[in-house]
Amino acid sequence: MSDLGILGRIGERTAQRIAREKLERPVEWLRTQPLYDHPPMSLSKALSAPGPNVIAEVKFVSPSEGVLRNNASPVEAARIAAAYASAGASAISILTEPEFFGGDYSFLAGARDSCPTTPLLMKDFVVDEYQFELARSIGADAVLLIAALLGPRLGAMHSAAKSLGLSVLIEVHNESEANAAIAAGGALIGVNSRDLKSLKVDLAVARRLAPLVCLP
Repeated sequence: MSDLGILGRIGERTAQRIAREKLERPVEWLRTQPLYDHPPMSLSKALSAPGPNVIAEVKFVSPSEGVLRNNASPVEAARIAAAYASAGASAISILTEPEFFGGDYSFLAGARDSCPTTPLLMKDFVVDEYQFELARSIGADAVLLIAALLGPRLGAMHSAAKSLGLSVLIEVHNESEANAAIAAGGALIGVNSRDLKSLKVDLAVARRLAPLVCLP
């Protein structure tokens, strides 16, 4: 992953974290957690409702901006998520990556209790199918797949997530990634104007890719 810059570094650290978590919390244990039985809600359906549809985000730390909020906790994450839902957010994205984004799985689990009817997206750096089982165990309805991070594995990972009932949002930053997302069967494709390899922002990226990924 060395050619992926910062994204590659996060991916490598995530792979190490997941290797540990597999030993600490095997799939068999994840499937016994109460939230695993939560029936995932459709992110596509939520975003197809009439009117503006917003995916609001719970994020306490950003690699590019540093600490955004000093009071990170499951209680605060649940409070913010509930406020978003009350304000009309169609879905809520919650950062669970701990090292670079200050996230935690408990943030999403807490938000599940405070937002029982709003789809929740586990925003992490998915590198292993195990993370789909983990997402189910904390009550997530959807997961993020980053095309640049997964490369040729994107299609298989998309299918694996869908097989567990999860909605999938595929993140892309250029034309080749957009085409890969479409080929993978992605129904929900998000354009990130920030290059996760360098963290530089180019708003022209969204304008350029919109015709490729948006329905007419």
